[in-house]
Amino acid sequence: MPNLPEIDANTPQLTSIFRDLHAHPEIGMEEVRTSAIVAAKLREWGVDEVHEGVGKTGVVGILRGKGQGNRRIGLRADMDALPIHEATGLPHASTAPGTMHACGHDGHTTMLLGAAQYLAASRRFDGTAVFIFQPAEEGLGGARAMIGDGLFQRFPVDEVYGMHNQPTGELCRASLCKGPAMAGASFFDITVTGKGSHAAMPQQSRDALVVASGLVGQFQTILARNLAPLDQAVLSVTQIHAGSAYNVLPETATLAGTIRFFKPEIRDLMQARMRAICEGAAQGYDMIVDVAFREIFDVLINDADLSDAWTGAAADILGADKVSDTQQPVTGSEDFADMLQMIPGAYGNVGHAGTVPLHNPGFVLDEGILPIGASIYARLIERRLPVAA
Repeated sequence: MPNLPEIDANTPQLTSIFRDLHAHPEIGMEEVRTSAIVAAKLREWGVDEVHEGVGKTGVVGILRGKGQGNRRIGLRADMDALPIHEATGLPHASTAPGTMHACGHDGHTTMLLGAAQYLAASRRFDGTAVFIFQPAEEGLGGARAMIGDGLFQRFPVDEVYGMHNQPTGELCRASLCKGPAMAGASFFDITVTGKGSHAAMPQQSRDALVVASGLVGQFQTILARNLAPLDQAVLSVTQIHAGSAYNVLPETATLAGTIRFFKPEIRDLMQARMRAICEGAAQGYDMIVDVAFREIFDVLINDADLSDAWTGAAADILGADKVSDTQQPVTGSEDFADMLQMIPGAYGNVGHAGTVPLHNPGFVLDEGILPIGASIYARLIERRLPVAA
């Protein structure tokens, strides 16, 4: 079937909601306006229970179907924006300088709202739909905050599903990777402390900047010489900071970055080798090198059977020939993985027009995806909680 006709009829309203959210982006854990709009719409459309402030700014809606079944299915969307200055020139571009929906979370929120509106009006399912609007997906721990606030104890579900938009240049195609689908991620912070001096007298220093620069290159040997060729991983130094004047060798230098992995043992190996390299540098150059890691994302693992449920719902909307379950794993990360560590489920991708990548100031989400995503979410509920004939 194509998009659900009731959702298609509501497309102008969904587009209006999306443009409003896009024009008023909010960084993770600051989604006060966004979550208020979500809660208000859920109540307006007759969702049975609306709970705000879950994990600080998260919202959960509870909707019971026509039947008396006790199964419960969760649908999740993220709400936060990124610290990027928008450069799209859209009429509904961000009104918040330095903040932009450059990853499509405004679209995800709108799609789940569209599904909630349709399901609240039709209730053609037997059981309970749980709508999870999550804050702070962009590395700020929103999923863990909701889980820590008792998400699945207060609002238990048997399965949970999510989706993401992808600017593939092709609307109406969906894909999913069974099993490990998205990498886990650690962030690291390294501080090198040496001895500062006049830049014209480097012999009086222990140059922290030289040592920090050397570490950048040495870390790359971990991938080339410590990991098996078929073990996928990424190590990227993304920040280096040192110095404040042309004629001063700095006392300290800092590095920061991320590692991505698909196996916890690979993460542990990479971190151990980084620590060893830093310890060697500290000893060899008579400096102090402090290393700290933060575990940000788990590996996202799609349940095999529930992956079929996700692709089945997508096929109902797009056609089986437009849906694939053979997508390759990606080294990007997604904190929906934390929910999938607790509850089985699946996370897929829906393509759309445009090829400017995510997290780019010129990224534009194709609004044609809104009724598609809403329809897929709604079909997941109707397929997984069918009403007895």
